[in-house]
Amino acid sequence: MTIDNNQLLRFTTAGSVDDGKSTLIGRLLYDSKSIFEDQIEAVENTSKKKGHEGVDLALFTDGLRDEREQGITIDVAYRYFTTPKRKFIIADTPGHIQYTRNMVTGASTANAAIILVDARHGVIEQTKRHAFIASLLQIPHIIVCINKMDLVEFNEDAYNKVIGQFEEFSSKLLVKDIRFIPISALLGDNVVNRSENMNWYQGAPLLATLETLHISSDTNKVDARFPVQTVLRPQSEGFIDYRGYAGRIASGVFRKGDEISVLPSGFTSKIKSIDTFDTELEEAFAPMSVSITLEDDIDISRGDMIVRSNNKPEALQDIEVMLCWLNNSPAKPRAKYAIRHTSNEQTAMIKEIIYKIDINTLERNAEDKEIAMNDICKVKIRTTKPIMIDSYRDNRATGSIILVDESTNETVAAGMVV
Repeated sequence: MTIDNNQLLRFTTAGSVDDGKSTLIGRLLYDSKSIFEDQIEAVENTSKKKGHEGVDLALFTDGLRDEREQGITIDVAYRYFTTPKRKFIIADTPGHIQYTRNMVTGASTANAAIILVDARHGVIEQTKRHAFIASLLQIPHIIVCINKMDLVEFNEDAYNKVIGQFEEFSSKLLVKDIRFIPISALLGDNVVNRSENMNWYQGAPLLATLETLHISSDTNKVDARFPVQTVLRPQSEGFIDYRGYAGRIASGVFRKGDEISVLPSGFTSKIKSIDTFDTELEEAFAPMSVSITLEDDIDISRGDMIVRSNNKPEALQDIEVMLCWLNNSPAKPRAKYAIRHTSNEQTAMIKEIIYKIDINTLERNAEDKEIAMNDICKVKIRTTKPIMIDSYRDNRATGSIILVDESTNETVAAGMVV
């Protein structure tokens, strides 16, 4: 299997407080030589001031002062690093129950989720909650890192016990690929380098697993969806009659000569050319940004969607959505919100709350009709005009929406189309 050296892998980390997430990320960055010397120096000095013997690896990620003082992670902290095989973006999300919304934000674009479990405590409520959110957001790969193996004397039975607990719970979730790795983030066992203390573990360490994770098939290559962001009319020499529709391909593949339909109007045409800034392409695929010209003059504007004529999304005004409420103010019944879906913006209202999910027990509560911050619930939304959607399970790009409070312009909720 060949791996594209420039391929980008986004992963999110989750675990309950003090499971060692920040230490794990610090270890990944430190051992893979992805930290500048002045950063190392600053962290070494802070570690000395705090009275630590070695380098406190967690300080590489806990950038917010409140976090450093409390020793916890509050916001979503993004970190970037590169190895010869891949580029990575890490979304370090908080473990506390009151920060569910941060985990949803950090995980929404991830290819993989690393869930940390303390080898001494096994699978706890927080673990289940993080695994549930990862499965709700359709993250294709989950890597369960069983941390602090040094505190259970690198015992294989302790590792197998956690696997048993996690598998019993995860059988109810829709996750295709779950892997388990026994690690000690503090000592570096099985993070970047293979552990000499756990010869019984035959798998790859964490970094090698991340470098070789097959993510090319994670994007939907079947359903061709191109939300139009803007219409290009340069009117300059050589481009007097040029009329291109620019945007980012959400999913699928488009080729010159393809028969397409424009939604919501339903007009059809063929692709005349696919252009980038400096060249013309025979084909383009997600997530490339291109300009598409058509053989016919059709009235197309921002928010319209170009799709293949034989494969169309549904145009719906009544949508069922799994909603995560992100705002401090609760949802107002039948209030109007702006709904943003790809490049399309409409007005919408929450018509009905079908049920709320108790994030600890994963039980559905149909009685409670109040939506407050961090709540996850299934709702019916009505939009002013139809929007072109796929189910989130089939297509993360065209199956997700956000709701915006029009008076404050704050994003109040994120949703996955059921």
